[in-house]
Amino acid sequence: MRSLNDSSAVEISSGRAQTVLFAVGDYVAGALIGAATAAAVRATIYPELDMVMAMLIGMAVGMVVHLVVGLLLTPVVGAFHVMIPGSLIGMYGGMFFAMRDTMQQHAGSLAHAVAIGAVFGLVVTAAVQAYDWVLRSGTTLED
Repeated sequence: MRSLNDSSAVEISSGRAQTVLFAVGDYVAGALIGAATAAAVRATIYPELDMVMAMLIGMAVGMVVHLVVGLLLTPVVGAFHVMIPGSLIGMYGGMFFAMRDTMQQHAGSLAHAVAIGAVFGLVVTAAVQAYDWVLRSGTTLED
């Protein structure tokens, strides 16, 4: 037979598990947006393109990719947790990846570019999470 304390412990444990799952989902979404942006930019940008044009095109491609992937993931993870890091990943990642692809003689394989994009997505998501944590630290909902 369960006591009141047992049901409270189960609710707290369930809440913590849900928080961890949402945090993992945020990072997975960031990595997915970064990888998709890197792949789309690699497919769009060719090495002979002017670097400024490549950066502008890469930024536009990254924003479209972020919007499509973000809208698909919003019902699962939540709009704020997908769209804020996703917009930074898509816009800046698209520019960085396009600049890289036009500056290097040997751009490397697609798998390498996608891996770099996923790592970029993880780093940006971690930076947004840290910024959110700093903004929320020291304050509570009761304040």
